[in-house]
Amino acid sequence: MGDDVVHLRPILNCVWNSSRTHTPGLTKNLRPHATLANLLPPLTIAMVLSSTISLAAPDRALANLKLCNATNSRVGVAIGYRDGNGWATEGWWNVSSQACETLLRGAVPSRYIYIHAVDYDRGGAWVGKNFMCTNEKSFAIRGAQECTERGFNSQGFFEVDTGDAKEWTIRLTDPQLGAN
Repeated sequence: MGDDVVHLRPILNCVWNSSRTHTPGLTKNLRPHATLANLLPPLTIAMVLSSTISLAAPDRALANLKLCNATNSRVGVAIGYRDGNGWATEGWWNVSSQACETLLRGAVPSRYIYIHAVDYDRGGAWVGKNFMCTNEKSFAIRGAQECTERGFNSQGFFEVDTGDAKEWTIRLTDPQLGAN
């Protein structure tokens, strides 16, 4: 598995809107009124359980793109990439201090992944020279051109070269003291 450790000095005076959130879906705990054994013959139960177990088992062939926040702050993260349908940007993931988040499930979609991250607690951002579209709230945007003309923001993203890896973890770290 490839790893990129990013030691970037956050750019100061970055404006951040705290309304940007990534809210996970709610889970409901439902109880059936009848048991599976009462509804299906024994052979069918075995087939259903076998199917359920194989569906629930993790597929080791699949890989993920993850981001680990090794900073002392909470960060907001947006990603950009090129896939079979062209350029795409997605965000915002809220990643707690010293935590990891899966940004994309499955194989990394392209050799180059682009990241824009904002420090919620101290201000500043991890940015780059590659400008792509973002939005104030959760978003999935196709195309990286004419962002403002289409009603989006244009933000700088830094590039991560994943080589030919199908799985990759990006680590954001606190800036080095005295780094330029």
